[in-house]
Amino acid sequence: MKIDKINMIYGLIATMGVALLGKYWFLFAGFLLLNVIDYATGYCKAKFYNKNESSAIGAKGIFKKVWYWTVIGIAFFVSMSFTYMGEVIGVDLSFVQFFGWFTLATYLINEIRSILENLVEMNVKVPTFLIVGLSVTQKLLDAKTEVKESEG
Repeated sequence: MKIDKINMIYGLIATMGVALLGKYWFLFAGFLLLNVIDYATGYCKAKFYNKNESSAIGAKGIFKKVWYWTVIGIAFFVSMSFTYMGEVIGVDLSFVQFFGWFTLATYLINEIRSILENLVEMNVKVPTFLIVGLSVTQKLLDAKTEVKESEG
């Protein structure tokens, strides 16, 4: 009986996520979870290791995360808007669909790296390959989204 309730609750959450954010809702939920973990590790680092806890710095961190969500929303809005406008005017602008996804991927990497940096500063042993792998992933994303300036 308890498993049925858990399955029903998960099904409800998944259904609401898909309805609101599409079939990749779990990426957004994961980003939200990473926001919370990053805030918690930053708080622990400041309070217990650096002994410099500040409500102003904590509030700044929360606002920063809200602005991340704002930028992600703008990126997805731009993606959808230009894709639909391209259909209306007969110009293929489907490549802009990636704006939102590249923005979300960049912020996901940023949050994970921030969590790992907090853990390292708290003397938690973090595998080097994970830190290097995220750095390489960020460089690949940056290279893929780099805008080339035209010569001339």
